[in-house]
Amino acid sequence: MSRFEWAKAEVQRHPRTWLVTGAAGFIGSNLVEMLLGLGQDVVGLDNFATGHQRNLDEVVEQVGPGAERFRFVHGDIRRLDTCRAACEGVDYVLHQAALGSVPRSVADPIATNATNVEGFLNMLVAARDTGVKRFVYAASSSTYGDEPTLPKVEERIGRPLSPYAVSKYVNELYAGVFQRTYGVESIGLRYFNVFGPRQDPEGAYAAVIPRWVSALLSGLPVEINGDGETSRDFTYVENVLQANLLAATTRVVAATDQVYNVACGERTTLNELFRLIRDGLAEQHRELHDVAPVYRDFRMADVRHSQADIQKIRAQLGYEPSHAVAAGMKEALGWYESSLIAGRG
Repeated sequence: MSRFEWAKAEVQRHPRTWLVTGAAGFIGSNLVEMLLGLGQDVVGLDNFATGHQRNLDEVVEQVGPGAERFRFVHGDIRRLDTCRAACEGVDYVLHQAALGSVPRSVADPIATNATNVEGFLNMLVAARDTGVKRFVYAASSSTYGDEPTLPKVEERIGRPLSPYAVSKYVNELYAGVFQRTYGVESIGLRYFNVFGPRQDPEGAYAAVIPRWVSALLSGLPVEINGDGETSRDFTYVENVLQANLLAATTRVVAATDQVYNVACGERTTLNELFRLIRDGLAEQHRELHDVAPVYRDFRMADVRHSQADIQKIRAQLGYEPSHAVAAGMKEALGWYESSLIAGRG
């Protein structure tokens, strides 16, 4: 039995109450669905700044009667009283709420700081004051900044390249201080380019994969920043769910007050990613076989290459990615397409 399967069986035997912040978002809603499916009581907190009611509606549809164990709080982590109220009676916090996107942070660093730093601090204070057992939070691979070494190792970071990266690094510093000062056990998970169902294809800061799927299915050009040889460690969302559950349930105290890379440990260029998406969609849409991307200028504050070393999370938490990029894309494309069709209907 894998460590992940053991963790799922363990929480089913001993149900707890969980708080997922950013519950209406991409990763948050997937975490809510997983936890409800495991028979847990779940509180969701979201202000719908970037999340959507449709994600919660889909969760309710997927889990059926289990949705009775879900309580939603429409609120903002920038309000300490809201955070405290949401944390009351909670055993574990999975903190996903944030204003994501490097370009968004460059355009509006004040808003990024207010949510990602002040809001994060509010959640830590609330977790401390209400006696939360474990605080697991979404960190970011952007923290590596201009550190050129590949693969990225947790203990070696460079200078941040965006306000977003600064905010996520500050999260790690605050979480460590709260564990050492107040005893709030915490684990940070540095996500690497997560994709999968419920990822938003809309808006100026939409993630690249759903945006490209939408463009291809709409007959619009797919635009690649730079020459397409920029590479990322694209990570299917199921791997992220696994990492969160392992982090929350580990009994090894030495594994806390740590940050871990969450990824596949592989590099995929944007050109390779485009071909993977195009060829996958072309199985049902033959007209897409010969579509080529359009190249434009490199984007400010973008890191050229990113790849995770995942030895630490393997050794300390028992993590083993269940989906490589191609396998994850196979599962994700059907959802992206059906979601786009439903949106147009």
